[in-house]
Amino acid sequence: MSLLTILPAGKTVTATEGQTLLQLITAAGLAVPGKCGGTGQCGGCHIFVHTGRESLSKPQASENTKLDSIVGVGSKSRLACQTRVERPGEISVELLDFTSGF
Repeated sequence: MSLLTILPAGKTVTATEGQTLLQLITAAGLAVPGKCGGTGQCGGCHIFVHTGRESLSKPQASENTKLDSIVGVGSKSRLACQTRVERPGEISVELLDFTSGF
């Protein structure tokens, strides 16, 4: 099992292997805009992963292609819908201002 901390809300949820970060963020009661139903096509679930990258799936080519088309992408960027928990660990992610639902 892993622990996922979601910033800036400061919520922490327990994650199991195979869950996507989008599923976990939604389960924590936080809104993430997206129009593609989690297929990685819209980029609405763009987040920053601050810690725990080694516990997550590696980005696939399709995710990298979508990230390349989004403004504000950096080395910590991932699409929450395409990122799965693969190994136990402590993970922290940041919902960006336009995805936080605040």
